[in-house]
Amino acid sequence: MNEVIHHSNDWLPVIFIGLMGLAVLAYAILDGYDLGVGILLPMGEQDEAQRDTMIASIGPFWDANETWLVLAIGLLLIAFPAAHSLILMQLYIPVAIMLVGLIMRGVAFDFRAKAAVDHKLAWDRTFKAGSLITTLTQGYMLGQYVMGFDQSVPSLLFCAISALGVTAAYSYIGSAWLVLKTEQDLQVRAVRWTRVTGRATLVGVIAVCAINPLVNPGVFDRWFTFPLVMFVLLIPALCFLGFVCNDLLLARMPKAADRHSAIPFFIVVAIFTLCFSGLGFSFFPEIVPGEMTIWEAASARESLRFILVGAVIVIPVILLYTVFSYRVFHGKATDLHYH
Repeated sequence: MNEVIHHSNDWLPVIFIGLMGLAVLAYAILDGYDLGVGILLPMGEQDEAQRDTMIASIGPFWDANETWLVLAIGLLLIAFPAAHSLILMQLYIPVAIMLVGLIMRGVAFDFRAKAAVDHKLAWDRTFKAGSLITTLTQGYMLGQYVMGFDQSVPSLLFCAISALGVTAAYSYIGSAWLVLKTEQDLQVRAVRWTRVTGRATLVGVIAVCAINPLVNPGVFDRWFTFPLVMFVLLIPALCFLGFVCNDLLLARMPKAADRHSAIPFFIVVAIFTLCFSGLGFSFFPEIVPGEMTIWEAASARESLRFILVGAVIVIPVILLYTVFSYRVFHGKATDLHYH
């Protein structure tokens, strides 16, 4: 009996890393598209109407999307405190810069509606700058995490590639969101943005996939060990197929009666999920690459059991609220109104 209890307790860290992974993936998809919309804001004075529509497309969702980031960091803190301390210690400065970017976005989103007309463009530029700062720092932090927080020149170059790649990926899902949510000239523009950012994202994914196994021998062994290689290489193969199919579909869009406008966005969601699965496969069960596993970083088993009760209640509520909000505000974005 004691062995059974001990075995079930050992699965608690696996459950929590799964919940944390779900939160991170949900954040990357949901907040990713609204960050991407912010990055893509056109800054010409003649583009004000399109900027308003783009902001309107994310208006009901963007603040709630960040709930998933709070959930992910909260789970890291309470379930894996040792990993939380190490990661935040290494990434203190980029996290602070990211928070500055998020604050800029929040302030600009509200002030663009309340400021004098002459200042509206300045707040739109602030929103765009905040989005760029946020995505670049998140990409840099991902690169640092993959490189084991190494500060050498090659590692920093990889982090720069990662920063640009994540920014391109967020722009990719953001432009696909605009294909889904907009009409007419803006939708035509969004189709063009999606094709360009999709190709840039593909280059970034290929670069990271090529470099990561070279700098992490354990990752190389995990991916290229026979016969497992026969199955796990389906992940990059399906990912590449998603990029190609999306590009071919977008070449024929927009279509009459707005047909297939949702497909590019959901293909990008699938690509994000595949990339995240590949990253998880590369490092699991390590929560800090080369430093500690999820079992070494986990809180006491009694604490995990207690926290799990709260997580089982909270996470379904967040999921239901998310589904409800997207159901209520489905359809095309309309003119933006503030009340």
